[in-house]
Amino acid sequence: MANSGADKIKLYSYWISSCAHRVRIALALKGIDYEYIPVKLKGNQFDPDFKKINPMGTVPALVDGGVVINDSFAIIMYLDEKYPEPPLLPLDLHKRAVNFQAMSIVLSGIQPHQNMGVIRYIEEKVKINAEEKTIWVENAITKGFTALEKLLVSCAGKHATGDEIYLADLFLAPQIHAAINRFQINMEPYPTLAKCYESYNELPAFQNTVPEKQPDAPSTI
Repeated sequence: MANSGADKIKLYSYWISSCAHRVRIALALKGIDYEYIPVKLKGNQFDPDFKKINPMGTVPALVDGGVVINDSFAIIMYLDEKYPEPPLLPLDLHKRAVNFQAMSIVLSGIQPHQNMGVIRYIEEKVKINAEEKTIWVENAITKGFTALEKLLVSCAGKHATGDEIYLADLFLAPQIHAAINRFQINMEPYPTLAKCYESYNELPAFQNTVPEKQPDAPSTI
């Protein structure tokens, strides 16, 4: 399924943002053609033109004609309803609830604590050093990963809640990628999450949406 010309969806993104990464996966899974508009989160997120699109000055932001959505979860649910194949939520009510739980752990329990804006604010206000910053981030990730491992161990298949890709996977993949590549988290205590991550790395929708392959990624990382 593709959009073209004036109808093409616009995604305001930043290469290393795990929130934008989730949306890129959703767009790839749905086969939706879109225009990638980079927003550097160290300056031009405060540009007045971008603030008109998203007053929070954060990514992702999705523009679909006259529709503007500025939250990754809301964007993914919008895309899933507008483009229902493949579905991002299972029919089974228990599996659906597990997907929402996993999404929530990442969305509220992990990612906000490693967010660049939050870390910068803490550095400025509390004057923490690099070691303390690392401890802060590692604590949030390990606490969340411990909860996710317990949640998913009994229902995981190739992916988080079976052999199909669902909502939980869209949130897990960017979070695990960031944990390993940005924060050097040891995945040995989380075998279920590590197995899921291995399966993601075999799928084009995940391979092609990693931060390092985005047009605004630095040439040397």
